[in-house]
Amino acid sequence: MPSAALSRLRPLVPPTLAILGFFVIWELACRIFRIPPFILPTPSASIASVFQFAPAVAGHAAQTLTTTLIGFALSVVLGVALGALVGLNRTAYQALYPLLIGFNAVPKAALVPVLVIWFGVGPVPAVLTAFLISFFPVVVNVATGLATVEPEPRELLRALGATPWEVFSKVSLPRALPYFFASLKVAVTLAFVGSIISELAASNKGIGVMMNQAASSFQVPLVFGGVLLVSAMGVVLYAIFALIESRLTGWAYRGQG
Repeated sequence: MPSAALSRLRPLVPPTLAILGFFVIWELACRIFRIPPFILPTPSASIASVFQFAPAVAGHAAQTLTTTLIGFALSVVLGVALGALVGLNRTAYQALYPLLIGFNAVPKAALVPVLVIWFGVGPVPAVLTAFLISFFPVVVNVATGLATVEPEPRELLRALGATPWEVFSKVSLPRALPYFFASLKVAVTLAFVGSIISELAASNKGIGVMMNQAASSFQVPLVFGGVLLVSAMGVVLYAIFALIESRLTGWAYRGQG
């Protein structure tokens, strides 16, 4: 039904207009104030540079996307496991939370040289940096979702003879899902930050390496093209998780329409 299709596309209109407006303002500002391209290139020149060097850019983008997704997947698996432990066990919460806070306070860029010493120049430090920087949001959100479940539904199910697994699957798990998907949307964008930080410091392939090489040869539009490409990949992955979230936990947001 055309009306149904338009209804589904309606939420995309505000962000699309905001993005287009941002690029239009950026383009006009560069042209009106005659900003030199080596200081701030126009978005059209930045995008054109990506297409100009498309084969090389594609290889670097594939490397960054791969290392980011591997680091992100590690953060989800280990973050959910640790978050469940912290959220369901008060002793574990009291014991591990200060350690997690201290871990999160460490600047991850400072760990890149250490990772390079341990694992050498290559994709491994980028994967580990992506994991380290995206791990904390997953742990905290999963733990918060599980720890803040109201006791009344759990007590009711127990009184009706439900097993611990039935209590978890029918009460705790649905309660934690919105927190979990919120953490995924934050963590996947942070994982890109981790990958790029590591690639800028020490790597032989990836968007960060491409930006370093472009900057050293004063190809500033390609530097900004790399920034836009990373942003686009982050937005696409964010949108994918938001779509999955709306399908699985739409009940949690039904009052916001």
